[in-house]
Amino acid sequence: MTNTLHRDDEPRALRLPSTGLPADRLGRPLTDLRVSVTDRCNFRCVYCMPREIFGRDYVFMPRAELLTFEEIVRVARIGTQLGVRKVRLTGGEPLLRRGIEELIGMLAELRTVDGAPLDIAMTTNGSALAVKAQSLKDAGLHRVTVSLDSLDDATFRRMNDVDFPLERVLHGLEVAHEVGLGPIKVNMVVKRGQNDDDVLPMAEHFRGTGYVLRFIEYMDVGATNGWRLDEVVPSREIVERIRAAYPIEPLTPTAPGETAARWRYLDGSGEFGVISSVTQPFCATCNRARISADGRLYTCLFASEGTDLRALLRSGADDAELKSALAGVWSNRDDRYSQLRSSATEGIASHGRKVEMSYIGG
Repeated sequence: MTNTLHRDDEPRALRLPSTGLPADRLGRPLTDLRVSVTDRCNFRCVYCMPREIFGRDYVFMPRAELLTFEEIVRVARIGTQLGVRKVRLTGGEPLLRRGIEELIGMLAELRTVDGAPLDIAMTTNGSALAVKAQSLKDAGLHRVTVSLDSLDDATFRRMNDVDFPLERVLHGLEVAHEVGLGPIKVNMVVKRGQNDDDVLPMAEHFRGTGYVLRFIEYMDVGATNGWRLDEVVPSREIVERIRAAYPIEPLTPTAPGETAARWRYLDGSGEFGVISSVTQPFCATCNRARISADGRLYTCLFASEGTDLRALLRSGADDAELKSALAGVWSNRDDRYSQLRSSATEGIASHGRKVEMSYIGG
């Protein structure tokens, strides 16, 4: 899709009074950029890349269609001029992108509008983390978030659907911790009937370790995961299961746009979070834009279409044109899919064909 930008009949771009930076139509600033560096993954998780769709014959993007590292850095640099402070590298599985350390090193040289280094993070399935952790840290990566859906090896293998052993991901977590890629977050997507019995064992395992465990409601991202509302375990149910075992209390958010509602254990053994996109949407504070592996800009995880930045990058557009395009898309943004879905799930969940999570990252 090619968006029409800066039409005379569109409202003037909102500006944040304190900074003069652009805000969207609901007054939300752009501070986080999530960049998918590949559409490939070595897992076939049932809630993201089910094998019946992403099978042996599935055709992934040719390398020439992916944004180059230089193109990614250019978009990120323009993004910093619009308020971006954090870049999260995603996929697919980002550690499958050859030379990812080079990209991290290039991003580490960028600065925000107030001269601070970018906060550079990565979400990974952890399969290659034990091998890559030190080189990622040396290149300038600050933190990792690791997807881990069960501590039961059989359940974990069933959910990743490639028979990948749990112990290798746990070892990757240990190595990442040793080299200083933290605080490390561990994301568990909870799907009723698949792994919801593992909620309390996960909480027990990560209490007191320094890792921040986050439980994520199973979401209707894309059109291939067969999402059903009755397979969603509401975050309030997850919290109550943990409360029944340990005294806990809620924590206040540490930053605007924080996706997880945080809880701490009263005995001082750390905290956990719940991400409630289905039952308690946080659209009102969403400050994230997403760049797909082939350079499309998406302003919502549940979007169906994006704006083709790669065409601009490869047509000789200068920085002013690129900045204008980014600012224009963001200023016209009014996405709030999760809020709408929460009030009319059955009518909206099947409307249109949403982009797959493996294409733009979670």
